[in-house]
Amino acid sequence: MLSATSLGGVNMMVSTSEFRKGLRILLEDEPFVIVDFQHVKPGKGGAFVRTRIKSLISGNVLDRTFRSGDKVDLPELEESQMQFLYSEEDKFYFMDTNTYDQIFIDEKNLGDAKNYIKEGLTIEVLFYKGNPIGVEIQNFVDLKIVKTEPGVRGDTATNVTKPALLESGYTIQVPLFVEEGEVVKIDTRTGQYIERVSK
Repeated sequence: MLSATSLGGVNMMVSTSEFRKGLRILLEDEPFVIVDFQHVKPGKGGAFVRTRIKSLISGNVLDRTFRSGDKVDLPELEESQMQFLYSEEDKFYFMDTNTYDQIFIDEKNLGDAKNYIKEGLTIEVLFYKGNPIGVEIQNFVDLKIVKTEPGVRGDTATNVTKPALLESGYTIQVPLFVEEGEVVKIDTRTGQYIERVSK
């Protein structure tokens, strides 16, 4: 496993000026990801950063305010390539393809990623202090449409959409010409259809 943010065992730090969506930070020995932030410069007093953060362990979302220029630690996270096996109730099971060790991650810790993973997909699983806490999914995934209304022949309008059920169990909006059985590319950051991959 690779340690994502540690160099020679030294904790790395970031200033509030480096905050961005998706950045992982460590607060009170718990790893969080920045969901949203806003730099505020009031007329009186010092500037500050209003931040919305989500725990990578509990999934809880908190609002935190930092003084401009404050420094925060980065968590020492490890990443491991693992294969998604199956889900059962609210648990998603993954396997290390080298050791065949299996682990599970609670659905609440997967966030939107759970909408785009299918059996057999290899993705990065994040570990904190040896415990699996979430996954890192690529920006684009290709998934098959298992159910949608029949395509309308000759209708290539792109601004009219219809719901389509993906093999992952998630429903997205696709153009009318997209048909059942086709594989489509989806942007996992927005949940939007990008293009047809194959017919």
